[in-house]
Amino acid sequence: MELKEKVENELKKIRPSLQADGGDVKLVEVTEDGIVKIRLTGACSGCPFASMTLKMGIEHSLKKAIPEIKEVRAA
Repeated sequence: MELKEKVENELKKIRPSLQADGGDVKLVEVTEDGIVKIRLTGACSGCPFASMTLKMGIEHSLKKAIPEIKEVRAA
């Protein structure tokens, strides 16, 4: 399974909790060196806690499940 597919599968697990708060996450890019670029949408896009959600929630979950991931960034 390629890296992008692994990331998509993990995001599917994270997505319901974001959607429960009126937001969502969209995968923009996965680079060869393990950088994941995502876009928070809906209520998440303007939320003051979006950067915390990105780093402490999404990045933490992705790195735990997929060791090849080095960083998650907003796109």
